[in-house]
Amino acid sequence: MQARMGNPALVVPDALTALHALNKTIQSSGVPERTLELVHLRVSQINGCSVCVMMHPVLAMRAGETEERLFAVGAWRDAPLFDDAERAALALAEAVTRLTDPADPVPDAVWDEAARHYDEQQLGALLLAIGQINLWNRLNISTRQVAGEAWE
Repeated sequence: MQARMGNPALVVPDALTALHALNKTIQSSGVPERTLELVHLRVSQINGCSVCVMMHPVLAMRAGETEERLFAVGAWRDAPLFDDAERAALALAEAVTRLTDPADPVPDAVWDEAARHYDEQQLGALLLAIGQINLWNRLNISTRQVAGEAWE
């Protein structure tokens, strides 16, 4: 497999700097880093981004995540390994990623459960994280970035 072009975040001047700044802001929001990495992984699984599906488990393990939970994130609803706050974040991530699938893209029940576990700043950070990983997925997939090569 060969990439169509370099990753746009690396090709467009200052784009990577801006994305890194956004990521730094998200990470300082109070949402646990492990939760953010679970969200990144789940969104990337849904979108089929091989670069991110390979990268985010590594980052999650650096943040203290276990292999067992990473293996189960695709089936988080049925796995007893995730707490209620993580489940709420994963449900929100799936709803926001699949906006065009259901008639009610982000149902009140999903939103309310997330709001029960996260304050407004943390909810905002979760939404920014979900949006940002969707952006990365779309950049990688559309330009056919090769998993394992993009960030070595």
